[in-house]
Formats: sequence, structure tokens, C-alpha cells
Amino acid sequence: MQNSEAMALSAALLAAAGELTRRIDEGVVARGFEGVRPAHGFAFARLAPGGATVTELAAHLGVTKQAASQLVDEIVRKGYAERRPHPGDARARLIVLTERGWACTRAAEEVAAEVVRGWGEVLGEGEVRVLRHSLARIAPYGPLRPSW
Repeated sequence: MQNSEAMALSAALLAAAGELTRRIDEGVVARGFEGVRPAHGFAFARLAPGGATVTELAAHLGVTKQAASQLVDEIVRKGYAERRPHPGDARARLIVLTERGWACTRAAEEVAAEVVRGWGEVLGEGEVRVLRHSLARIAPYGPLRPSW
């Protein structure tokens, strides 16, 4: 692959990711979840399974503990998460999504599904499945990090 082709592919992937992020953000806000930003969604993705400490969230987001702590303060203040005692470490606090945080997460999933259905209308469902499998081979699931 020539450098120009590689750059064109890189630009297309980044544009698709940016468009997906923008559409999810707009869709979540349209569903009544004011005050959330894409960075919150990346944090919610880590908190959703069962909560996380600030240290774990910082590692997931690729930021300092101070930055993760500020983000946690913000989502707690907005009612999307809460701090609880950590069941396995008396010194730590577990950050978990509230019902509002879970509802916001479900709204983001709905919007993402709508966007991907649109891709299916353009490419066909078979090509979208191939795309998903191909991307999973080169970018295995791991921490979802915002591009700061």
C-alpha cells in the first residue's frame, strides 16, 4: 500500500470515528441528557460493567489520576455516577453509574445502533459485518480512549 493510500484509509477511519462520536453525542443530548460530553461516554464505558476506581478509570482513559478525579467529580455532580465504598479495599472508593448514568448509556447504545443501521443501508449488512470483523482483527477490543 502506498503512503497516499494509507493516509486516505487513516483519514477515512478517523472521519468515521469522529462522525460516530458526534452523532452519539448529539443523539444523547436530543434524548434529554444535558451536560454530557463524549469524554463522559468513554468513562461510562469503563464504569458500566461494575464500577471502577479513579485509578482504574485514569488508566482506561489514558489520563492522570487528577484528570480522572475531576471528570468523576463532574459526572457525580451531574447525577450520572456515585461514589461507593470499595468492597475489596477499604481505602478506595468505587465509582458506579447511577440509574441516570445507565439511562444515558442505553441512549448512547440506541444512537450507535441507528448510525450503524445507516451504514448497513449504504454498504449492505454483509459488508458491515465484514467491516466489524476486519476492524476487530486489527484493533482488538481494549480501552476506549478519547482523542484529547
